[in-house]
Amino acid sequence: MSDSHRSRTSLTRTSLTRTLFARTSRTRTSRLRAKLRRTVVAAVASLCLLGAVPGTAGAATNYPVPYSFGAGIAAQLLHPGSAPVGANDFGCRPSTEHPYPVVLVHGTFGNMTDSWQSLSPLLANNGYCVFALDYGGSPGNLFQGYGDIPASAGQLAAFVDRVLAATGAPKVDIVGHSQGGMMPRYFIRNLGGAPKVHELVGLAPSNHGTTLWGLLNLLQAYPGGSQFLTSSCVACVQQTAGSDFMNALNADGDTVPGVHYTVISTRYDWAVTPLESTFLHGPDTTNIIVQDKCRSDFADHLALIYDQVALREVLNALDPAHAKRTCAVVLPVLGG
Repeated sequence: MSDSHRSRTSLTRTSLTRTLFARTSRTRTSRLRAKLRRTVVAAVASLCLLGAVPGTAGAATNYPVPYSFGAGIAAQLLHPGSAPVGANDFGCRPSTEHPYPVVLVHGTFGNMTDSWQSLSPLLANNGYCVFALDYGGSPGNLFQGYGDIPASAGQLAAFVDRVLAATGAPKVDIVGHSQGGMMPRYFIRNLGGAPKVHELVGLAPSNHGTTLWGLLNLLQAYPGGSQFLTSSCVACVQQTAGSDFMNALNADGDTVPGVHYTVISTRYDWAVTPLESTFLHGPDTTNIIVQDKCRSDFADHLALIYDQVALREVLNALDPAHAKRTCAVVLPVLGG
């Protein structure tokens, strides 16, 4: 064999070896990435006690109820834009014990997926027909609830009509968080919603606006600050204490006859401040502070929707004849 032939053979073997090595490396890398993805997904699901798997109201009688905001985060990661567990079965028919379907309304920058992975299955397990919607944002957007509040109330009105038509119920109960506990009041007062609503339960609702420790007012004091807020979050401006929207909403009193109101608040709220801004005053109105029920409850504004103490009070408001009390250690942000 000539030297040149040996050289070509050696180069060919080297090239072949490098090609095989490269292919093997890519295959191994691909397998490692796939394994890593599976591991991450499994870890998130297990941390959330499998509470992020979507379902419908009639599909099970005992959904898992994870009292952790991690369940909402996992649901958003794994099933973005999905209805919360136990919600939006439009074939559900209310029972005699619970004749009113429950409509869940998320807060500013929230959505139905990350907000209701605890309350929705809890309600379904207790025999309610449960429904949830996104509003006040572009369809498919992670962030919702930042748009004009009267327009959002119009979306709620259309959704309530759809729920009533599907279920045959005469009225709905509404449970909302933050803006979602206040915005339905516009629907009730201004859009003909009063005859369609039996109970409104607000979890840390922005009923009289918020100073947000003065940050909203501070931002609006800067040149262009108000324009920035208006263009990026109209609902934020409208929820500022003393805004034209807030003044008009509360001008003729907080409540409307014929509707029952319950407010559930926390002393550790950092979003709706001061605490008294959440309260309503009028007939058929109950204001609850969770720390008055349970001293070990440290839920803040976010954790309240994954707080078993607060959510027990939601059940009590919807069904006062079977009211119960619970107490647990509840952490800020995470819930419990």
